[in-house]
Amino acid sequence: MMAEAERTPETQPGADSRHRAREVALQMLYQWEVGRTPIEEVCQTFWTGGPAGAPPAESIRTFATSLASGVAAHSAQLDTLIVEAAEHWRIERMNVMDRLILRLGVYEFLHEPGTPAIVVINEALELGRSFSADESVRFINGILDAIRRTLNRE
Repeated sequence: MMAEAERTPETQPGADSRHRAREVALQMLYQWEVGRTPIEEVCQTFWTGGPAGAPPAESIRTFATSLASGVAAHSAQLDTLIVEAAEHWRIERMNVMDRLILRLGVYEFLHEPGTPAIVVINEALELGRSFSADESVRFINGILDAIRRTLNRE
């Protein structure tokens, strides 16, 4: 049972649902950013127009809504950290999905201390692979790792 003892909270059952919640939060944030829809409205209406089938578990809804609301509420603070780490890049010139993934990762660094930094970065890279361009993965990794070091986050 050595493998069981080596599991971190993020690799135990439920990590898939947390990954799914991050995907949903990213989609909510896209609607907020591009659609210029207030985050409160996005969080309230997002779940009503979803695909047919079983609605997501309450834990997914809760975590996704918490992430999306938190990123929107702290976006100015998050953007400052991102711009400081992204030499020669203005936040508005970044690809919208890259910008949102970075905000989500930095928000988790600051407000989800129970999630190890390596998990935050790996999740952001997976989101980059799923929702952005191939070259974005290296960009996201570099920025988040620089911010992690600045925050002394392990």
